[in-house]
Amino acid sequence: MTFQQLIIVGNVGRDPEFKFLDNGIAVCKFSVAVNKVTGRGDQRKEKTTWFTVTMWRERAETASQLIKKGQRVLIIGEVGASAYVAQDGKPTATLEVTASDFRLLSSRGEGESEAAAPAMPSGSGAQRPSASVDDFPEEVADLPF
Repeated sequence: MTFQQLIIVGNVGRDPEFKFLDNGIAVCKFSVAVNKVTGRGDQRKEKTTWFTVTMWRERAETASQLIKKGQRVLIIGEVGASAYVAQDGKPTATLEVTASDFRLLSSRGEGESEAAAPAMPSGSGAQRPSASVDDFPEEVADLPF
């Protein structure tokens, strides 16, 4: 048996695209930018890694209502990579996450407060995902950040 799980925290790069497939299954796609900063002062460098996130079924419907461009999100899922030749002839690769869960952390520029996450649309019947450390497996809760 094998197992793969990826956890990313980043900012949503574009509003989700939501649709129903011909077979009635809901799908939601959006991009997430994960920034890594190294060095200080004049040596400071920032590298951004982009992920294309896909959610399915009920999670897709919930995500399409709650997630907006610029929000900070935590995504849990499996990662895959695709390589292709772009229209300009250059080889290109993408990182794709099939998400099994997500958490709203904040809006861009509002810090890490869960309170900054938007309220659920009225009448939706769904609950906003919480960002409690108790919700994560022990090995995730013990991460040093």
